[in-house]
Amino acid sequence: MFDKKVFIKESLKESSEIKLKVLDNCYDDILKIGDVFVECIKRGNKLLFCGNGGSAADCQHLATEFMIRLSHDVKRPAIGAIALTTDSSNITAGGNDIGFENIFARNVEGIGSKGDILIGISTSGNSENIIRAMKKAKEKGIITVGLLGKTGGRMKSECDYSVCIPSENVQRIQESHITVGHILCEITEREIYK
Repeated sequence: MFDKKVFIKESLKESSEIKLKVLDNCYDDILKIGDVFVECIKRGNKLLFCGNGGSAADCQHLATEFMIRLSHDVKRPAIGAIALTTDSSNITAGGNDIGFENIFARNVEGIGSKGDILIGISTSGNSENIIRAMKKAKEKGIITVGLLGKTGGRMKSECDYSVCIPSENVQRIQESHITVGHILCEITEREIYK
């Protein structure tokens, strides 16, 4: 029988344990990506985010933190960031006319510039539309970063930099993606504007 009290305790404990594993296994990757983000923004380039489902929502969330602000004690200008997941007309036309697997690559082709960063968020690392976007980014001289789960899937080899959350649980991976995204945003804000 389902015991919601035990479930709540176990879920919170598991989430905490995964974040400690992220600290142990992903610290150097997060540190390096933070440096890459800072360099990108100092050059005047922008961040592009893509993902599917819950990861699409994470793209929106993180792009907004960069564009508006995360740290309320840091007064700063906007940091150029856009979620490629938010324009329903663009996504549905792309899915209908050129195939869902090409929707993000088409947007990278259209608005990505050399020196920008494409951040692909995927719990499996096997989303074809994100993999194709990463390949298109490389063609254009755009830096590729993956926020991934488990071993990174097929996408990991397309990433210049990646953080692979050490978990099999999709919910815990997504929670950790947001935590890592917040850390990267705050590093960028504080390194440049504080």
